[in-house]
This record gives sequence, C-alpha cells and structure tokens, in this order.
Amino acid sequence: MGWWEINADTLAGSRFAVSPLAEATACLKALRWERAANPAERAWLDAHLPAYRARTAADPVTALLVRSMFAPTWNADFVTTTPAGGSEASFDAELERMRSTPPDVAREDLAVALDGRLPPALDRDDLADRAADLIAWVWTETVRADWPRRRRIFEADIVARAAHLSRGGWAAALADMRPGLRWLGENRLQINAHDNPPRALSGERLVFVPVTVGETWSSWNRARSRYAIVYPCSGVLAGAGAAPSPGALGALLGPVRASVLLLLDSPKSTTQLVALTGRGLGSVGRHLRILLDARLVERRRAGRSVLYYRTEAGEALVAAQHDAAPQRGTAPQRGTAARHGAAAGVSSGPSSA
Repeated sequence: MGWWEINADTLAGSRFAVSPLAEATACLKALRWERAANPAERAWLDAHLPAYRARTAADPVTALLVRSMFAPTWNADFVTTTPAGGSEASFDAELERMRSTPPDVAREDLAVALDGRLPPALDRDDLADRAADLIAWVWTETVRADWPRRRRIFEADIVARAAHLSRGGWAAALADMRPGLRWLGENRLQINAHDNPPRALSGERLVFVPVTVGETWSSWNRARSRYAIVYPCSGVLAGAGAAPSPGALGALLGPVRASVLLLLDSPKSTTQLVALTGRGLGSVGRHLRILLDARLVERRRAGRSVLYYRTEAGEALVAAQHDAAPQRGTAPQRGTAARHGAAAGVSSGPSSA
C-alpha cells in the first residue's frame, strides 16, 4: 500500500483548505467517467452531460486529452495542482498556475498517467492550455452559479472534522474521509492501496481539500514542499429538507428549539437554520443562545460563516430519542418512559487517482 510518514511538525501544521479549482476538476472527472456517488449528484450529472458530450465531440483532441489525463489509476500531475492552504484562492489564480505548466512537463506527466504510451495526437505544446480551457468551461457552466452553497457545505464539513480532531485526534478526523485513507499510527498515513514506496514528509505542508462530488486524489509539489489530499465531503450535493419533526423532544425543549437541535446533524449557519425552520433570524438566534448556554451546541467560525454543531451532550440527547422511538405497530412497554433527545458533531506532483 502507499503511505506517507508524517512527522510531528507536519502533522501540527496540517490544515483544511477550500479550492475552487479542485471542485471544478472533480466535476470534470465525474463528467469524464459519467459516474455519480448519490442521487443528487446523478441529477447534476444528467443536467450537464449533454453539453459536455457536445463540447468534447466538437474537439476530438481535447476529448482524447481528457480521457488520457484522467487514467483509471492515475491523474496527469499538471491537472491536479496542490493549493497552498490558508485563505481561499481565486479560481482564476489557481487555473493560471496550471495553465503555466511548461509543454514538456505536461507531456511527461501525461505519459506517466498512460504508462509511457503518449498518443501521437497529444504530442503537442498546448496540452495545459486545452486542459485549462476545459476546466474553465466546467467551472463557468456547472459550478460557479452554485459556488456559495458549495462553500457552505465545505465549511460545515471542515468544522465537523475539526471537532472530531479535537476529540479523537487524526484517526477520528480522517475516519471515512475517503476509501483507502486511514491513520495507521506511528506517524504513518495510508494514502491508497497501490504498492508505492513510502514517502517521508518532514516539515512539509499538508492540506486536506473537500469537494462535493465523489472524486478523490492525492498530489504534491516537491519544489514547494506542499502535499494535498482531496476527498468528497460529507455534505455532498444534497438539497435542504424541511425541519424534522421534534416528537417528544419538542415537549422537553420546545418544538422550535428541538427542531433546531435536530437540524444540526451537520454544522449549519444561522442563515441556513432560518431557511430550514421558516422562523425569523431573531427567533432562531434566541433558541441557539439557549442551546449554547445548555451546552447542547457549540459554534465555530469557518471562513465567512459561524457554524453551529451539536456537542456530545446534544448527540446523546438526540440518540436517546431515536433509540426510544417505538417500532411501528409496537406499543411501548408499560412502565417504560420514552426518552427523547438531540446529538453532535491541492501542485503539480504525482497524483494518484
């Protein structure tokens, strides 16, 4: 298996980052493979596949390029660039770094992804420009209008994983992040199941980058000592549903307050809670204050938002309600009180698909 040895300095400096280019690249991979990880992603794919097919059919060289740069087990390195981390970079700035890849480097990266078999039609100097133009099209046509909502999903995922990190360390934060990725202990992070030699990351910068589609990869830029792991975040393109029924929890906390607590199965902002509950901003704010004072929820800043999430006490309360809910057609046992409640929560280097 492929794994990285990460020393304490690298681990301590690891962070999560939002990358518009990574999101657009993941969407291009989904279009290239025509695969979806869930029904909502399937709907997105069905909406945009006809235009994607028409665009690539009109440009056979770019069609061959996109099939080649995303091989079954490897990505052409110049396409999957590594973000620096920290504040969110603009899509144009990230794309320009990819577009500036020297022609010989792009050809070499593509040949590696194809096990050395570069098609004659791709022995040319405009590979990086063609790839950048296609990703720019994906961004403009399929991502940009929805970017604010996707950013909120990223922020919620990052807050939730940061909470897991503070409670259970990196093993908890990385749990279920993506297939093949897990903390092995003794400073070892398994990256994939490939039989690759281990790589030592000593004092390097490591970032974790969420995307909203079910595509993953790892990348690195050894010249700048940056490594990245791209993973599908937990909020995938799911639409917002109605506020859940508070049930008996409503009798304990009040129906609106209970609904707010139940909605925090993933971190959400006040604005999201207002939309989901149909209540005013002041009303939702008052209920959140009471839940904060009762230590059933916590809050954390994520980019431009303040997100609320359930604490362990809140999680236990919700879990108790779910555990105590009677099975359909089964009456609660006499003498047993029903309990209810609420509960918590990118470089151009070799990139494995």
